[in-house]
Amino acid sequence: MATQRHKKYGSVEGTTQTESPKLNDDPHDDHKVHLKRQIGLFTATCLVIGNVIGVGIFISPKGVLRQTQSVGMCLVVWSLCGLITLLGALCYIELGTMIPKSGGEYVFFYTAFGSAPAFLFSWASNLILRPAGLAIVCISFADYAVAPFLEGTGNACDPPDNAMKLIAITCLLFLAMINGVSVNLSTNFNNFFTISKLTALAIIIVVGIVRIAQGYTEHLDPSTSFDDSATNVLAYGVAFYQGLFPYDGWNKLTYITEELINPYRNLPLAILMGVPIVTVVYILTNIAYFTVLSPGELLQSDAVAVTFSLRTLGPVAWIIPLGVILSIFGVITTSLILSTRLPYVAAREGHMPQILGMIHVRRYTPVPALVFLVSLVIIMILPGTIDTLLNYFSFVNWLVYGSSFIALLWLRYKHPEWERPIKVPLIIPILMIITSLYLIAAPIIDNPSLEYLFAALFILAGLIVYFPLAYYKYRPPFMDWLTLYLQLFFEVAPSGYNT
Repeated sequence: MATQRHKKYGSVEGTTQTESPKLNDDPHDDHKVHLKRQIGLFTATCLVIGNVIGVGIFISPKGVLRQTQSVGMCLVVWSLCGLITLLGALCYIELGTMIPKSGGEYVFFYTAFGSAPAFLFSWASNLILRPAGLAIVCISFADYAVAPFLEGTGNACDPPDNAMKLIAITCLLFLAMINGVSVNLSTNFNNFFTISKLTALAIIIVVGIVRIAQGYTEHLDPSTSFDDSATNVLAYGVAFYQGLFPYDGWNKLTYITEELINPYRNLPLAILMGVPIVTVVYILTNIAYFTVLSPGELLQSDAVAVTFSLRTLGPVAWIIPLGVILSIFGVITTSLILSTRLPYVAAREGHMPQILGMIHVRRYTPVPALVFLVSLVIIMILPGTIDTLLNYFSFVNWLVYGSSFIALLWLRYKHPEWERPIKVPLIIPILMIITSLYLIAAPIIDNPSLEYLFAALFILAGLIVYFPLAYYKYRPPFMDWLTLYLQLFFEVAPSGYNT
Protein backbone atom coordinates (compact mmCIF):
# COMPACT_ATOMS: atom_id res chain seq x y z
CA MET A 1 0.00 0.00 0.00
CA ALA A 2 2.94 2.32 -0.46
CA THR A 3 1.17 4.27 -3.18
CA GLN A 4 -2.14 4.73 -1.36
CA ARG A 5 -3.09 8.35 -0.98
CA HIS A 6 -4.79 9.63 2.12
CA LYS A 7 -8.20 11.17 1.55
CA LYS A 8 -8.56 14.23 -0.67
CA TYR A 9 -6.95 17.14 1.15
CA GLY A 10 -4.20 15.11 2.74
CA SER A 11 -2.55 14.72 -0.64
CA VAL A 12 -2.74 15.63 -4.27
CA GLU A 13 -2.38 13.49 -7.34
CA GLY A 14 0.93 11.71 -7.40
CA THR A 15 1.79 11.88 -3.70
CA THR A 16 1.91 8.94 -1.36
CA GLN A 17 0.55 8.49 2.12
CA THR A 18 3.94 9.29 3.60
CA GLU A 19 4.30 12.54 1.66
CA SER A 20 3.05 15.90 2.84
CA PRO A 21 0.34 17.75 0.89
CA LYS A 22 1.89 19.95 -1.78
CA LEU A 23 0.76 22.61 -4.16
CA ASN A 24 -0.64 21.24 -7.37
CA ASP A 25 0.12 23.70 -10.12
CA ASP A 26 -1.81 21.78 -12.76
CA PRO A 27 -5.24 23.10 -11.63
CA HIS A 28 -3.84 26.57 -12.23
CA ASP A 29 -3.06 25.94 -15.89
CA ASP A 30 -4.16 28.87 -18.05
CA HIS A 31 -6.36 26.61 -20.19
CA LYS A 32 -8.49 25.42 -17.29
CA VAL A 33 -11.34 27.01 -15.34
CA HIS A 34 -10.11 27.73 -11.83
CA LEU A 35 -9.54 30.46 -9.28
CA LYS A 36 -6.39 32.25 -10.38
CA ARG A 37 -3.29 32.85 -8.28
CA GLN A 38 -3.42 36.64 -8.40
CA ILE A 39 -3.31 37.79 -4.76
CA GLY A 40 0.12 39.12 -3.80
CA LEU A 41 1.65 40.01 -0.45
CA PHE A 42 0.27 43.55 -0.21
CA THR A 43 -3.30 42.52 -1.03
CA ALA A 44 -3.07 39.49 1.29
CA THR A 45 -1.91 41.73 4.15
CA CYS A 46 -4.77 44.15 3.43
CA LEU A 47 -7.21 41.23 3.54
CA VAL A 48 -5.94 40.25 7.00
CA ILE A 49 -6.12 43.81 8.32
CA GLY A 50 -9.39 44.60 6.54
CA ASN A 51 -11.12 41.51 7.86
CA VAL A 52 -9.98 42.07 11.46
CA ILE A 53 -10.48 45.83 11.88
CA GLY A 54 -14.21 46.43 11.79
CA VAL A 55 -16.41 49.01 13.42
CA GLY A 56 -15.79 48.01 17.06
CA ILE A 57 -12.58 50.00 17.61
CA PHE A 58 -14.34 53.15 16.32
CA ILE A 59 -17.64 52.77 18.10
CA SER A 60 -17.46 50.87 21.35
CA PRO A 61 -14.07 49.60 22.55
CA LYS A 62 -15.30 49.71 26.12
CA GLY A 63 -16.07 46.09 26.99
CA VAL A 64 -12.52 45.53 28.24
CA LEU A 65 -12.51 48.72 30.34
CA ARG A 66 -15.85 47.84 31.92
CA GLN A 67 -14.46 44.51 33.15
CA THR A 68 -10.95 45.61 34.20
CA GLN A 69 -12.13 48.91 35.78
CA SER A 70 -8.82 50.70 35.18
CA VAL A 71 -7.00 52.23 32.22
CA GLY A 72 -3.75 50.41 32.94
CA MET A 73 -5.26 46.93 33.10
CA CYS A 74 -7.43 47.73 30.09
CA LEU A 75 -4.33 48.42 27.97
CA VAL A 76 -2.59 45.31 29.36
CA VAL A 77 -5.54 43.12 28.33
CA TRP A 78 -5.65 44.67 24.83
CA SER A 79 -1.94 43.89 24.47
CA LEU A 80 -2.28 40.31 25.72
CA CYS A 81 -5.24 39.74 23.38
CA GLY A 82 -2.96 40.76 20.51
CA LEU A 83 -0.35 38.28 21.74
CA ILE A 84 -2.92 35.46 21.97
CA THR A 85 -4.08 36.27 18.45
CA LEU A 86 -0.51 36.15 17.17
CA LEU A 87 0.10 32.75 18.82
CA GLY A 88 -3.08 31.39 17.23
CA ALA A 89 -2.03 32.83 13.88
CA LEU A 90 1.33 31.04 14.13
CA CYS A 91 -0.51 27.73 14.49
CA TYR A 92 -2.60 28.50 11.41
CA ILE A 93 0.56 29.39 9.48
CA GLU A 94 1.94 25.92 10.16
CA LEU A 95 -1.34 24.30 9.09
CA GLY A 96 -1.77 26.55 6.05
CA THR A 97 1.72 25.95 4.68
CA MET A 98 1.56 22.22 5.45
CA ILE A 99 -1.86 21.89 3.74
CA PRO A 100 -1.74 24.59 1.02
CA LYS A 101 -5.40 24.31 -0.02
CA SER A 102 -8.23 26.84 0.20
CA GLY A 103 -10.95 26.32 2.79
CA GLY A 104 -9.29 27.14 6.11
CA GLU A 105 -10.57 25.03 8.99
CA TYR A 106 -12.66 22.89 6.65
CA VAL A 107 -9.48 21.60 5.01
CA PHE A 108 -7.70 21.17 8.34
CA PHE A 109 -10.59 19.13 9.80
CA TYR A 110 -10.96 17.04 6.65
CA THR A 111 -7.26 16.18 6.66
CA ALA A 112 -6.95 15.51 10.40
CA PHE A 113 -10.32 14.12 11.46
CA GLY A 114 -12.10 13.02 8.30
CA SER A 115 -15.25 13.89 6.42
CA ALA A 116 -17.91 14.21 9.14
CA PRO A 117 -16.26 16.93 11.32
CA ALA A 118 -15.45 18.91 8.19
CA PHE A 119 -19.08 18.65 7.08
CA LEU A 120 -20.40 19.84 10.47
CA PHE A 121 -18.10 22.85 10.32
CA SER A 122 -19.30 23.63 6.80
CA TRP A 123 -22.92 23.12 7.86
CA ALA A 124 -22.75 25.62 10.75
CA SER A 125 -20.56 28.17 8.98
CA ASN A 126 -22.35 28.24 5.64
CA LEU A 127 -25.89 28.27 7.01
CA ILE A 128 -25.58 30.37 10.18
CA LEU A 129 -22.26 31.90 11.20
CA ARG A 130 -21.04 33.54 7.98
CA PRO A 131 -24.43 34.80 6.68
CA ALA A 132 -25.59 36.06 10.10
CA GLY A 133 -22.31 37.87 10.79
CA LEU A 134 -22.37 39.51 7.37
CA ALA A 135 -26.03 40.50 7.78
CA ILE A 136 -25.23 42.31 11.04
CA VAL A 137 -22.38 44.20 9.34
CA CYS A 138 -24.68 45.25 6.47
CA ILE A 139 -27.29 46.54 8.92
CA SER A 140 -24.55 48.45 10.80
CA PHE A 141 -23.53 50.08 7.52
CA ALA A 142 -27.12 51.24 6.95
CA ASP A 143 -27.29 52.67 10.49
CA TYR A 144 -24.14 54.78 10.15
CA ALA A 145 -24.78 55.77 6.54
CA VAL A 146 -28.18 57.26 7.45
CA ALA A 147 -27.25 58.81 10.83
CA PRO A 148 -25.53 62.00 9.46
CA PHE A 149 -28.58 62.87 7.35
CA LEU A 150 -30.95 62.46 10.28
CA GLU A 151 -28.74 64.64 12.49
CA GLY A 152 -28.69 67.30 9.80
CA THR A 153 -32.50 67.52 9.78
CA GLY A 154 -32.78 67.57 13.55
CA ASN A 155 -35.04 64.52 13.38
CA ALA A 156 -34.81 62.56 16.61
CA CYS A 157 -36.87 59.66 15.28
CA ASP A 158 -35.37 56.40 14.16
CA PRO A 159 -35.25 55.87 10.39
CA PRO A 160 -37.91 53.59 8.87
CA ASP A 161 -36.98 49.97 9.38
CA ASN A 162 -37.75 48.97 5.79
CA ALA A 163 -35.59 51.80 4.45
CA MET A 164 -32.65 50.63 6.57
CA LYS A 165 -33.03 47.07 5.30
CA LEU A 166 -33.19 48.35 1.71
CA ILE A 167 -29.94 50.29 2.17
CA ALA A 168 -28.26 47.25 3.73
CA ILE A 169 -29.37 44.98 0.88
CA THR A 170 -28.39 47.53 -1.77
CA CYS A 171 -24.89 47.81 -0.30
CA LEU A 172 -24.61 44.02 -0.19
CA LEU A 173 -25.74 43.58 -3.80
CA PHE A 174 -23.39 46.30 -5.07
CA LEU A 175 -20.33 44.72 -3.45
CA ALA A 176 -21.47 41.22 -4.44
CA MET A 177 -21.65 42.37 -8.06
CA ILE A 178 -18.06 43.61 -7.84
CA ASN A 179 -16.97 40.28 -6.34
CA GLY A 180 -18.72 38.40 -9.11
CA VAL A 181 -17.14 40.49 -11.87
CA SER A 182 -13.48 40.19 -10.87
CA VAL A 183 -11.35 39.00 -7.98
CA ASN A 184 -8.81 41.71 -8.78
CA LEU A 185 -11.46 44.43 -8.74
CA SER A 186 -12.87 43.28 -5.39
CA THR A 187 -9.42 43.02 -3.80
CA ASN A 188 -8.55 46.51 -5.11
CA PHE A 189 -11.72 47.80 -3.43
CA ASN A 190 -10.66 46.04 -0.24
CA ASN A 191 -7.18 47.58 -0.42
CA PHE A 192 -8.73 51.06 -0.73
CA PHE A 193 -11.07 50.52 2.22
CA THR A 194 -8.28 49.06 4.37
CA ILE A 195 -6.05 52.07 3.69
CA SER A 196 -9.02 54.38 4.42
CA LYS A 197 -9.77 52.85 7.80
CA LEU A 198 -6.08 52.83 8.74
CA THR A 199 -5.89 56.50 7.74
CA ALA A 200 -8.84 57.35 9.99
CA LEU A 201 -7.24 55.47 12.89
CA ALA A 202 -3.88 57.12 12.15
CA ILE A 203 -5.56 60.53 12.53
CA ILE A 204 -6.86 59.48 15.95
CA ILE A 205 -3.41 58.16 16.94
CA VAL A 206 -1.60 61.32 15.76
CA VAL A 207 -4.05 63.51 17.71
CA GLY A 208 -3.38 61.32 20.74
CA ILE A 209 0.39 61.74 20.35
CA VAL A 210 -0.04 65.51 20.12
CA ARG A 211 -2.23 65.49 23.23
CA ILE A 212 0.39 63.46 25.13
CA ALA A 213 3.07 65.96 24.03
CA GLN A 214 0.85 68.72 25.37
CA GLY A 215 0.67 66.97 28.74
CA TYR A 216 -2.81 65.45 28.65
CA THR A 217 -1.73 62.26 30.39
CA GLU A 218 -3.87 62.36 33.50
CA HIS A 219 -5.47 58.97 32.80
CA LEU A 220 -2.24 57.40 31.52
CA ASP A 221 -0.02 58.07 34.54
CA PRO A 222 1.62 54.71 35.41
CA SER A 223 1.43 55.53 39.11
CA THR A 224 -2.37 55.86 39.09
CA SER A 225 -3.64 54.15 35.92
CA PHE A 226 -3.87 50.78 37.68
CA ASP A 227 -5.84 52.15 40.64
CA ASP A 228 -9.20 50.47 41.26
CA SER A 229 -8.38 47.56 38.95
CA ALA A 230 -10.84 44.69 39.21
CA THR A 231 -9.90 42.08 41.79
CA ASN A 232 -12.37 39.44 40.59
CA VAL A 233 -10.42 36.90 38.52
CA LEU A 234 -13.54 35.92 36.57
CA ALA A 235 -13.95 39.52 35.42
CA TYR A 236 -10.65 39.27 33.57
CA GLY A 237 -11.86 36.17 31.78
CA VAL A 238 -14.81 38.15 30.41
CA ALA A 239 -12.42 41.03 29.63
CA PHE A 240 -10.28 38.73 27.48
CA TYR A 241 -13.38 37.45 25.74
CA GLN A 242 -14.39 41.05 24.99
CA GLY A 243 -10.88 41.95 23.86
CA LEU A 244 -10.40 38.97 21.57
CA PHE A 245 -13.64 39.58 19.69
CA PRO A 246 -12.30 42.67 17.80
CA TYR A 247 -9.29 40.59 16.72
CA ASP A 248 -11.51 37.92 15.17
CA GLY A 249 -10.91 37.27 11.46
CA TRP A 250 -7.14 36.71 11.59
CA ASN A 251 -7.66 33.11 10.39
CA LYS A 252 -9.55 33.86 7.17
CA LEU A 253 -6.59 34.21 4.81
CA THR A 254 -6.29 30.40 4.84
CA TYR A 255 -9.66 30.32 3.05
CA ILE A 256 -8.00 31.56 -0.18
CA THR A 257 -4.62 29.80 -0.05
CA GLU A 258 -5.00 28.51 -3.62
CA GLU A 259 -5.40 32.10 -4.87
CA LEU A 260 -2.24 33.40 -3.20
CA ILE A 261 0.87 33.96 -5.26
CA ASN A 262 3.60 31.82 -3.64
CA PRO A 263 1.52 30.89 -0.55
CA TYR A 264 4.50 29.30 1.21
CA ARG A 265 5.96 32.82 1.44
CA ASN A 266 3.00 35.19 1.28
CA LEU A 267 0.62 33.38 3.66
CA PRO A 268 2.95 33.57 6.69
CA LEU A 269 4.28 37.03 5.81
CA ALA A 270 0.80 38.53 5.36
CA ILE A 271 -0.41 37.14 8.69
CA LEU A 272 2.80 38.03 10.55
CA MET A 273 2.59 41.61 9.27
CA GLY A 274 -1.18 42.02 9.51
CA VAL A 275 -1.74 40.82 13.08
CA PRO A 276 1.02 42.95 14.71
CA ILE A 277 -0.16 46.02 12.74
CA VAL A 278 -3.70 45.50 14.06
CA THR A 279 -2.39 45.01 17.61
CA VAL A 280 -0.30 48.21 17.56
CA VAL A 281 -3.17 50.19 16.01
CA TYR A 282 -5.63 48.94 18.64
CA ILE A 283 -3.34 49.79 21.56
CA LEU A 284 -2.37 53.24 20.26
CA THR A 285 -6.00 54.08 19.43
CA ASN A 286 -7.10 53.21 22.96
CA ILE A 287 -4.26 55.32 24.38
CA ALA A 288 -5.38 58.22 22.17
CA TYR A 289 -8.95 57.92 23.44
CA PHE A 290 -7.77 58.25 27.04
CA THR A 291 -5.96 61.52 26.25
CA VAL A 292 -9.35 63.08 25.54
CA LEU A 293 -11.94 61.02 27.40
CA SER A 294 -12.02 59.94 31.02
CA PRO A 295 -12.82 56.27 31.71
CA GLY A 296 -16.33 57.28 32.74
CA GLU A 297 -16.89 59.30 29.56
CA LEU A 298 -15.62 56.45 27.40
CA LEU A 299 -18.02 54.01 29.06
CA GLN A 300 -20.95 56.39 28.52
CA SER A 301 -20.22 57.11 24.86
CA ASP A 302 -22.12 55.10 22.24
CA ALA A 303 -19.65 56.14 19.53
CA VAL A 304 -16.25 56.72 21.12
CA ALA A 305 -14.37 57.73 17.95
CA VAL A 306 -17.12 60.21 16.98
CA THR A 307 -17.06 61.78 20.45
CA PHE A 308 -13.27 61.95 20.22
CA SER A 309 -13.37 63.69 16.83
CA LEU A 310 -16.01 66.21 17.89
CA ARG A 311 -13.79 67.28 20.80
CA THR A 312 -10.51 67.45 18.89
CA LEU A 313 -10.99 67.90 15.13
CA GLY A 314 -13.42 70.81 14.98
CA PRO A 315 -14.76 71.48 11.46
CA VAL A 316 -13.14 68.34 10.02
CA ALA A 317 -14.64 66.01 12.64
CA TRP A 318 -16.67 64.42 9.83
CA ILE A 319 -13.53 62.52 8.76
CA ILE A 320 -13.93 59.95 11.54
CA PRO A 321 -17.62 59.11 10.88
CA LEU A 322 -16.66 58.76 7.22
CA GLY A 323 -13.87 56.40 8.29
CA VAL A 324 -16.43 54.33 10.21
CA ILE A 325 -18.63 53.99 7.11
CA LEU A 326 -15.67 53.05 4.90
CA SER A 327 -14.48 50.57 7.53
CA ILE A 328 -17.84 48.78 7.51
CA PHE A 329 -17.90 48.87 3.71
CA GLY A 330 -14.46 47.26 3.71
CA VAL A 331 -15.50 44.50 6.12
CA ILE A 332 -18.41 43.58 3.84
CA THR A 333 -16.05 43.47 0.85
CA THR A 334 -13.53 41.27 2.64
CA SER A 335 -16.23 38.96 4.02
CA LEU A 336 -17.66 38.41 0.55
CA ILE A 337 -14.21 37.56 -0.83
CA LEU A 338 -13.34 35.11 1.92
CA SER A 339 -16.68 33.61 2.94
CA THR A 340 -17.64 32.48 -0.56
CA ARG A 341 -14.62 30.16 -0.70
CA LEU A 342 -15.94 27.85 2.00
CA PRO A 343 -19.10 26.65 0.16
CA TYR A 344 -17.00 26.48 -3.02
CA VAL A 345 -14.41 24.18 -1.39
CA ALA A 346 -17.07 22.12 0.46
CA ALA A 347 -18.90 21.55 -2.83
CA ARG A 348 -15.73 20.13 -4.38
CA GLU A 349 -15.81 17.44 -1.69
CA GLY A 350 -19.51 16.64 -2.14
CA HIS A 351 -20.49 18.35 1.11
CA MET A 352 -22.49 21.04 -0.68
CA PRO A 353 -24.45 20.98 -3.95
CA GLN A 354 -22.15 20.50 -6.93
CA ILE A 355 -23.14 23.82 -8.50
CA LEU A 356 -21.51 25.73 -5.61
CA GLY A 357 -18.11 24.31 -6.58
CA MET A 358 -18.21 25.78 -10.08
CA ILE A 359 -16.38 28.81 -11.52
CA HIS A 360 -17.48 31.38 -14.09
CA VAL A 361 -15.86 30.34 -17.37
CA ARG A 362 -14.65 33.86 -18.25
CA ARG A 363 -14.41 35.82 -15.02
CA TYR A 364 -12.97 32.97 -12.91
CA THR A 365 -15.06 33.85 -9.86
CA PRO A 366 -17.20 31.46 -7.75
CA VAL A 367 -20.51 33.03 -8.85
CA PRO A 368 -22.87 30.27 -7.58
CA ALA A 369 -21.25 30.29 -4.11
CA LEU A 370 -21.52 34.09 -4.08
CA VAL A 371 -25.22 34.00 -5.02
CA PHE A 372 -25.81 31.33 -2.34
CA LEU A 373 -24.15 33.42 0.39
CA VAL A 374 -25.86 36.68 -0.61
CA SER A 375 -29.27 34.98 -0.70
CA LEU A 376 -28.82 33.71 2.86
CA VAL A 377 -27.65 37.14 4.05
CA ILE A 378 -30.72 38.83 2.54
CA ILE A 379 -32.99 36.24 4.17
CA MET A 380 -31.39 37.10 7.53
CA ILE A 381 -31.52 40.87 6.99
CA LEU A 382 -35.28 40.94 6.31
CA PRO A 383 -36.49 39.73 9.77
CA GLY A 384 -33.88 41.91 11.52
CA THR A 385 -33.61 39.60 14.57
CA ILE A 386 -30.23 37.99 14.01
CA ASP A 387 -28.19 39.50 16.87
CA THR A 388 -29.46 36.99 19.42
CA LEU A 389 -29.03 34.11 16.99
CA LEU A 390 -25.38 34.98 16.40
CA ASN A 391 -24.70 35.54 20.11
CA TYR A 392 -25.68 31.97 20.95
CA PHE A 393 -23.36 30.66 18.25
CA SER A 394 -20.44 32.84 19.42
CA PHE A 395 -18.88 30.01 21.40
CA VAL A 396 -18.57 28.06 18.14
CA ASN A 397 -15.75 30.35 16.94
CA TRP A 398 -13.40 29.23 19.70
CA LEU A 399 -14.63 25.66 19.38
CA VAL A 400 -13.43 25.85 15.76
CA TYR A 401 -10.11 27.46 16.71
CA GLY A 402 -9.51 24.92 19.47
CA SER A 403 -10.27 22.04 17.12
CA SER A 404 -7.77 23.47 14.62
CA PHE A 405 -5.04 23.56 17.27
CA ILE A 406 -5.87 19.95 18.19
CA ALA A 407 -5.66 19.09 14.48
CA LEU A 408 -2.16 20.53 14.38
CA LEU A 409 -1.02 18.28 17.25
CA TRP A 410 -2.83 15.25 15.82
CA LEU A 411 -1.18 15.66 12.41
CA ARG A 412 2.23 15.98 14.07
CA TYR A 413 1.57 12.65 15.78
CA LYS A 414 -0.06 10.95 12.81
CA HIS A 415 2.21 12.29 10.07
CA PRO A 416 5.52 13.46 11.57
CA GLU A 417 7.14 12.84 8.17
CA TRP A 418 5.09 15.53 6.38
CA GLU A 419 6.97 18.60 5.24
CA ARG A 420 6.27 21.63 7.41
CA PRO A 421 7.79 24.82 5.93
CA ILE A 422 7.04 26.54 9.24
CA LYS A 423 6.88 24.58 12.49
CA VAL A 424 5.91 26.34 15.72
CA PRO A 425 7.16 25.27 19.17
CA LEU A 426 4.93 22.60 20.71
CA ILE A 427 4.05 24.81 23.68
CA ILE A 428 2.18 27.27 21.44
CA PRO A 429 -0.64 24.96 20.26
CA ILE A 430 -0.90 23.51 23.79
CA LEU A 431 -1.37 26.99 25.27
CA MET A 432 -3.90 27.86 22.56
CA ILE A 433 -5.91 24.68 23.25
CA ILE A 434 -6.12 25.64 26.94
CA THR A 435 -7.14 29.20 25.99
CA SER A 436 -9.78 27.87 23.61
CA LEU A 437 -11.29 25.56 26.22
CA TYR A 438 -11.66 28.47 28.60
CA LEU A 439 -13.20 30.77 25.99
CA ILE A 440 -15.65 28.09 24.88
CA ALA A 441 -16.90 27.75 28.44
CA ALA A 442 -16.74 31.46 29.36
CA PRO A 443 -19.94 32.72 27.67
CA ILE A 444 -21.89 29.65 28.76
CA ILE A 445 -20.80 29.94 32.40
CA ASP A 446 -21.24 33.73 32.41
CA ASN A 447 -24.77 33.54 31.00
CA PRO A 448 -26.07 29.95 30.99
CA SER A 449 -29.00 29.53 28.65
CA LEU A 450 -30.84 26.77 26.81
CA GLU A 451 -30.12 28.61 23.56
CA TYR A 452 -26.52 27.38 23.72
CA LEU A 453 -27.86 23.82 23.84
CA PHE A 454 -30.10 24.57 20.86
CA ALA A 455 -27.09 25.93 18.95
CA ALA A 456 -25.12 22.76 19.69
CA LEU A 457 -28.09 20.60 18.65
CA PHE A 458 -28.36 22.50 15.37
CA ILE A 459 -24.72 21.74 14.60
CA LEU A 460 -25.16 18.04 15.44
CA ALA A 461 -28.35 17.97 13.35
CA GLY A 462 -26.05 18.34 10.36
CA LEU A 463 -25.36 14.61 10.73
CA ILE A 464 -28.94 13.96 9.61
CA VAL A 465 -28.03 15.61 6.32
CA TYR A 466 -24.47 14.29 6.19
CA PHE A 467 -25.16 10.56 6.12
CA PRO A 468 -27.64 10.36 3.23
CA LEU A 469 -26.26 13.17 1.07
CA ALA A 470 -22.50 13.21 1.77
CA TYR A 471 -21.61 9.77 3.14
CA TYR A 472 -23.96 7.62 1.04
CA LYS A 473 -23.89 10.10 -1.89
CA TYR A 474 -27.66 10.10 -2.39
CA ARG A 475 -28.70 12.54 -5.13
CA PRO A 476 -32.36 13.55 -5.49
CA PRO A 477 -33.58 12.81 -9.04
CA PHE A 478 -34.04 16.49 -9.87
CA MET A 479 -30.51 17.55 -8.86
CA ASP A 480 -28.83 16.69 -12.16
CA TRP A 481 -31.40 18.71 -14.11
CA LEU A 482 -31.20 21.62 -11.65
CA THR A 483 -27.40 21.61 -11.70
CA LEU A 484 -27.32 21.67 -15.49
CA TYR A 485 -29.89 24.49 -15.64
CA LEU A 486 -27.99 26.63 -13.11
CA GLN A 487 -24.69 25.85 -14.80
CA LEU A 488 -26.03 27.23 -18.09
CA PHE A 489 -27.70 30.19 -16.36
CA PHE A 490 -24.57 31.28 -14.45
CA GLU A 491 -22.14 30.26 -17.23
CA VAL A 492 -20.01 28.20 -14.88
CA ALA A 493 -18.01 25.00 -15.09
CA PRO A 494 -16.34 22.67 -12.57
CA SER A 495 -12.90 23.74 -11.40
CA GLY A 496 -10.26 22.19 -13.65
CA TYR A 497 -12.52 22.07 -16.70
CA ASN A 498 -10.62 22.61 -19.96
CA THR A 499 -11.73 25.70 -21.90
